[in-house]
Amino acid sequence: MILYPTDTIWGIGCDATNAEAVQKIYLLKQRSAAQSMIVLLADPRDINRYVSQPAHHIEDYLSQTIRPTTVIYEGALGLAENLIAEDGSIAIRIVKEDFCRHLIKRFRKPIVSTSANISGRASPLNFAHISSEILNGVDYIVKFRQTDISIAVPSALVRFNSKGELILLRS
Repeated sequence: MILYPTDTIWGIGCDATNAEAVQKIYLLKQRSAAQSMIVLLADPRDINRYVSQPAHHIEDYLSQTIRPTTVIYEGALGLAENLIAEDGSIAIRIVKEDFCRHLIKRFRKPIVSTSANISGRASPLNFAHISSEILNGVDYIVKFRQTDISIAVPSALVRFNSKGELILLRS
């Protein structure tokens, strides 16, 4: 488990294909496994490896967004089973920010991204707001942007219905 700055807020991450690593995050966050977490990918082409039938209009939509946007996709595959929602969906964000893209590319696997807080508590606005429980509970803390005091904002969260219509879940 790592604690790292994402393209949005500080997150806890691990190998998104390793169910044991994912379980450790659920335990640290004191979070129910019924609450899915986000998966970060470095390249839009990687969607085809982890989603059975991605709709092409989603990539078009994402190419027009400025704010980091997480999309809930149907038909997750190749990921840890405890990351996939009961309905078979998975939340994925393609990162545009250099640090996260390089981290994922060097790791050569998708990475879990979940806010660096205990479940039910407020997400940290920056590194200084991360609790000692989280700081002491991870295996490694990335030494980048720790002194950045700008206020971070979570990603937008969207889903497309069967007609291809956008449903905004978090703006």
